[in-house]
Amino acid sequence: MSDEKIFSLGNRWFTWSVGAVVGVALLGAMVAFVWLPRAHAQATLESLWDAICSAAGAPAPFQGAALPGPGQRNPSGVIVSAYMMGAAGSNSVGNGATLAMACTMCHGARGTSPAGTPHLAGQPASGTYKQLRDFASGHRPSAIMQPLVANLSDQDMRDLAVYYASLERERIAAVEPSDTDTPRLVRNGDPMRAIGACSSCHSPHAERPATPVLEGLSEVYLPEQLTAFRDGRRSNDINRQMRNAVRSLTDQEIAQLSRYYAGR
Repeated sequence: MSDEKIFSLGNRWFTWSVGAVVGVALLGAMVAFVWLPRAHAQATLESLWDAICSAAGAPAPFQGAALPGPGQRNPSGVIVSAYMMGAAGSNSVGNGATLAMACTMCHGARGTSPAGTPHLAGQPASGTYKQLRDFASGHRPSAIMQPLVANLSDQDMRDLAVYYASLERERIAAVEPSDTDTPRLVRNGDPMRAIGACSSCHSPHAERPATPVLEGLSEVYLPEQLTAFRDGRRSNDINRQMRNAVRSLTDQEIAQLSRYYAGR
């Protein structure tokens, strides 16, 4: 039998085989990208598009921005964009340095914390600014931070953020870990659980506004925040990207991710 006859629509075995393969592929895609993300007990996906994006690990800009429903409020009062900070004024760093003197007890004299609080040195200004605004507005509750930022103006918060972004971040490890040392969730995520790769947002190449640098953060602070997102105690992530990303993580996985990023 010639190749022409084998690969012909007139060959019913060829037609059925191709049809079966296509059918299985479509069924698998529906299960992986639609049913599994929506079947999770803690799923908070608003649409079919959100489910597909979440399963594929797509960053939040490719997902629709869901408006809050009746009785709900926005997760943050800050509109995140690549241009949200604007151009820093000539006095921003100096004013920020003065304001930061009140922050040294917890965040260190140079933005590197000796305790379990986050390092601020080298963090993107947009990320620090957003968190300060969320603390002030109550979108990110904190009995410690809310009183401290209550009297800061919007410009004060911007100046603080610009100052800390200007500081050099201390590196914990002298050698970058190899791919074999990198947790699978960091590299690839887990599409079967609708978990995107951590590196799709938290990497030097992602350049996403208001997204923190995780490398070198405390092994105490990181699991606290991941667990808070997972359990719904923290909810100032726009489009729920963090809550959706960590909702299926186990305590062991959170500990592994925290050790990995804390050691970099």
